[in-house]
Amino acid sequence: MRILFVASLHHPEALQAAIAATPPGQPPPLFPPSMGQHLWDKALRKRGHITDVFYRNIPFFGGVHSLRHTQGITPGKLIAALASRVPPEVNPDYRLRNRRLIEQAREFAPDVLWLVGDNSVIVPDTLAAIKRETGCKLVYSTGVSPIVFARPIEKRAARLYDLVLVNDYYHGIQWLELGASRMECLPISACDPDFHHPYDLSPEERAAYACDVGFVGTLVPDNLYRRRVQALEALRDFDLGIWSVHEVPPSLRPFVRGRALGESMLRVLSAAKITINTHGDFMRYGGNMRTFEAAGVGVFQIADDLPGTCQWFTPGETIVTYSDEDDLQTKVAYYLAHDAEREALARRARDHAYAHHTYDQRMARVEELVSSLQLMAG
Repeated sequence: MRILFVASLHHPEALQAAIAATPPGQPPPLFPPSMGQHLWDKALRKRGHITDVFYRNIPFFGGVHSLRHTQGITPGKLIAALASRVPPEVNPDYRLRNRRLIEQAREFAPDVLWLVGDNSVIVPDTLAAIKRETGCKLVYSTGVSPIVFARPIEKRAARLYDLVLVNDYYHGIQWLELGASRMECLPISACDPDFHHPYDLSPEERAAYACDVGFVGTLVPDNLYRRRVQALEALRDFDLGIWSVHEVPPSLRPFVRGRALGESMLRVLSAAKITINTHGDFMRYGGNMRTFEAAGVGVFQIADDLPGTCQWFTPGETIVTYSDEDDLQTKVAYYLAHDAEREALARRARDHAYAHHTYDQRMARVEELVSSLQLMAG
């Protein structure tokens, strides 16, 4: 299949570094290693598919910069808020970007237009025109709730989506209610054994990263990550290390060790005895990226007790779940005191992830789903 991704580019400097490091004769990556789409693309190419990408967040004239989430009001947030009041259809720059996407789709002739969530640029008329002219199927993928995060143009386009891929089953139901033709609760996150594995650390890295309890991720804004913040606040009496590329609430700043993305994130996880994986408040079913990444790295994981977590891993065998902060404290203390149990469970989790939750397996399932859509259309 010919698959054209429509996505935002985050961490552009990481992509440039990855392109520069590409061996001669190999195709350069479309996404930086810090983005999950990089691993989707790798798995799809391995299966023989041809891929390309349209970066919707790059202005028609100009470049794109990395974002850093903060809790308070900033000039950038005010500018973004004002810009969001202008309908995308009349925004001159957005109109040029939509025209450029149509031109690229005509030239590439995709079988699948894969629209990644958090789209504020590509309007429904553009998607309809591409489907009409190329006959492609439109796949939309998202890891967040349409009620909380989806932009108005994403919701208006829902009836054009031939297939919606969601991490969280409840989000999928919401997309069906908005008019999507079909949804699949298929976590678009997974692990890649070539990338997600235990890392051998230098003495300097171990000194910088080692901790009893580690966390890597986003903690602001408070209305989206309050449960996560509360969980970490309950662990302040432990040897706690926090890494985030974004702002961190004042209560947790004393535990911040730095930033971590891509391989550096996996090295940080490799140094922790326990990693905490509390989902954002907008995920009530479960299935975020860290669920599978931490397992692949082979670090012992404690996650909040959600249906999806218990569907993809077995509590007490390949993962440990907690019900509230008191339960979390008790389990952290127990597993820190029982090294053999903790290490055995982490090994089983890694074996399970490699057997059932790789990006190769995820993309094989996407291939089956798209093929069934094409057969139905035929």
